[in-house]
Amino acid sequence: MAWSSPMTAVAGATFTAAQFNQYVRDNLNSTAPALATAASQIPVSTGANAIAMRTPDTASVATSQSTAVQTYTDLTTVGPSITATTGTIAIILFSAGMANNTVNSLTVCSVQVSGASSVAANDAWAAYLDGNAANNFSRVGVAHVFTGLTAGSNTFTMKYRVGSNTGSFQNREINVIPL
Repeated sequence: MAWSSPMTAVAGATFTAAQFNQYVRDNLNSTAPALATAASQIPVSTGANAIAMRTPDTASVATSQSTAVQTYTDLTTVGPSITATTGTIAIILFSAGMANNTVNSLTVCSVQVSGASSVAANDAWAAYLDGNAANNFSRVGVAHVFTGLTAGSNTFTMKYRVGSNTGSFQNREINVIPL
């Protein structure tokens, strides 16, 4: 059912059952409370007079794992990742405890998008750790708004890299707010 502009009432006119169903019942069934099917859903406009419900989600990996790769890669335990139904926009929050085995060495994590959209992990929205003492974990977090996504099922996965030496990542977390 789609929402439709209510009819204009005319004095003395009969309000039919079909008109009631279209302009009252169907419009009420198109509201956010009527469309919510579970707790924690948020209403998102998908066009003029159209609402869809989206569910924010979170995922994490606590295990400390390392890489010496200088381009974005997976760790032994991939992710964390979340698959969500999105429109053309999604808000992503991600963080990780990061360290490098060598003083002042760059350690980086970012997010890639796959599925309906294809967006490679990129330094433009990455979380960076640089200038730390060797093997000193610091938690770094980033919020990024992905725009221009293809609406549908999109998977958001954290990826990792170093500038040099070996970087370690622990307590990795990603949160997705699909719009």
